[in-house]
Amino acid sequence: MNRLLQVIAVCALTASSFAQSKKILLESNDPALLKQLQSASAKATIVPVTSENVMREIADADAFIGSIKPEHVRAGKKLQWVQIMSAGAERVLHLAGGNDLRDSKIILTNNQIVQGPEIADHAMGMLLMLTRHLHTFYLNTQQEVWQAPRPFPGIELNGRTAVVIGVGGIGTQIAFRAWAHGMTVIGVDPEYIPYMPVLSKVVKPDRLDEVLPEADVVFISAPHTTMSHKMMGPHQFELMKKGSYFIAVSRGGLYDINCLVTALQNKQLAGAGVDVTDPEPLPKGHPLWKFSNVIVTPHIAGRSDKDNARMVGTIQENIRRFVDGKPLVNVVDKQKGY
Repeated sequence: MNRLLQVIAVCALTASSFAQSKKILLESNDPALLKQLQSASAKATIVPVTSENVMREIADADAFIGSIKPEHVRAGKKLQWVQIMSAGAERVLHLAGGNDLRDSKIILTNNQIVQGPEIADHAMGMLLMLTRHLHTFYLNTQQEVWQAPRPFPGIELNGRTAVVIGVGGIGTQIAFRAWAHGMTVIGVDPEYIPYMPVLSKVVKPDRLDEVLPEADVVFISAPHTTMSHKMMGPHQFELMKKGSYFIAVSRGGLYDINCLVTALQNKQLAGAGVDVTDPEPLPKGHPLWKFSNVIVTPHIAGRSDKDNARMVGTIQENIRRFVDGKPLVNVVDKQKGY
């Protein structure tokens, strides 16, 4: 009888513990976002935090939404889950002293794939702007000039080759768009990529140098990790076909910006479009600003009229899954960094 009572007591305690509200910190003071996330589950208590009160609140928090810092990880003894807003995880995994999160048992999730449509649109928009010389005509429009070079040097994408470095949520959508323009698409990725008709082949990063000479355009859409840092260096830009294009839309740390400048100065490249740079912001006076065949945008490729709804939707789904003890979506392999 006593044993039965003990079992009942343990079950009751477990049920009570599971039913307790999960405390989830939100690194934001946006009341609309707070309301949206709180609506995900009655079993979660979303607490907005700032730099002033985060250390006080994190001691008994179960989860954290935002860009967590090493000191937060160390102070959050109960933390089980961290959700970052971005797709890239390098800021929380590879900062100095940031190994606390990487080496912990805390589950890290991100917003991979969510920003794929707008970033892929941005990448193709940059390429089309360069190949159709729309940047030149835009300047002519400002001056009310009806003029075109003769012969017009427009480039047809049909029949050309695109190399997409990083065939994840963003790179896959770039590949589909390039293929839809009649391009042959080669992927470069360390992971196994299931068969897709839009990819003629996929090679591992150690074979990047083999496929670069085939490229009429190279798209950079990979995550920034210790393995991918500056993977486009001096030798890689030298291997690129003369008259080809370079488009970077994931992280500036994947390519050597000085080597890109040299390739443009030597006219190895016909043009470049970069939404990401290293350093970032790109300083005034940097040589990259001086080229008429370079488009620089301020790391906004992932923004659109629909991206916020998808980002919030992913986090809401993870809140529901977290409080119900179900597997989370978009889980990051913290050792790989993506």
